[in-house]
Amino acid sequence: MTAFLTSDHRRIMSGTEWMSAAVLEVSTHKPRRMASSMSKTSWLTYQPCVGEQTVANITDNTILVNNQCPNSRMRFVMEKLIHHLHAFAKEVNLQTDEWLAGIRFLTETGQKCSDDRQDLTGSLYALPEFILLSDILGLSTLVDGLSNPKPPGCTESTVLGPFHTEDAPHTEQGGNIASSAGGRKMVVEGVVKDRKGAVIPGAQLDVWETDENGFYDVQNADRQGPENRGLITTDGSGKYSFEAIVPVAYPTPTDGPAAGLLKALARHCFRPAHIHFMVKAKGYESLTTSLYIRGDPFLNSDAVFGVKTSLIVDLEERPPDATHPTIWWSLKHDFILPTQQDVVDLKASL
Repeated sequence: MTAFLTSDHRRIMSGTEWMSAAVLEVSTHKPRRMASSMSKTSWLTYQPCVGEQTVANITDNTILVNNQCPNSRMRFVMEKLIHHLHAFAKEVNLQTDEWLAGIRFLTETGQKCSDDRQDLTGSLYALPEFILLSDILGLSTLVDGLSNPKPPGCTESTVLGPFHTEDAPHTEQGGNIASSAGGRKMVVEGVVKDRKGAVIPGAQLDVWETDENGFYDVQNADRQGPENRGLITTDGSGKYSFEAIVPVAYPTPTDGPAAGLLKALARHCFRPAHIHFMVKAKGYESLTTSLYIRGDPFLNSDAVFGVKTSLIVDLEERPPDATHPTIWWSLKHDFILPTQQDVVDLKASL
């Protein structure tokens, strides 16, 4: 049996049981595909809306959503933890590679890499629980903001998440990254440009998303290969185009201690519908970001604080045509990259 904290551990602080609300009994045999027992609508009835996330406000926003915790002692402890954890990250200007080194150290210390989480694909899924903990504490978004400042007009970054892999297949322009016939069909297209509007030919877009049920391929115990992933290279005009499925909202893994903490804090575990991108081009700063679908009910209460206003996009419904026998949706978005020197100069000025 696994629990967030044992009864003995709960009595460590002066005989109190302030962490008793955090106890969530979970079985090590339950799959990570387990869905939340509460509906999406019921969670939204009391979850505070925090909206835009920035380096300046992520600390206050994280404390705000934790204020729903019914246990006053735990609420106080968590407020101070978030305050000092974020202050530490700001004081040392914590960078993504340093944050990840800490994540790996804690993971090795806790021996969390069980047999079904081994890193066989270059995925961070071998480190899911500590990354998820960092995410729900707002630390991942804070570190991303500190590590990846962008000059005005450039596409903003957001959290990577634990589900990126290194085995995405190369996909031709206009190709389909969807791995099944399920879900609503979507065409994603746009241009990769620099700050001055010049197109960037040969840029590589590494794209990944969940299936129509809200699960990533690495969450499948019988994964045979990459699904709902693709590598697309921009053409001579800087254009990219591919087919996928319309993203869906989904719960973060609910079978571990991070989920127990969310429950104790009276927070939901859902992420709004989104699709991930990692954009790289020679001479330009690499971009890790996501596009979020406008109208999703979780845009203002993302469990991992990943949403930024500039990354919210519209879907346009399209009628059947010669290529698409049924109704489909269009997503158009241009990515704007700064040069590596742009970012060096920006960081020097901060």
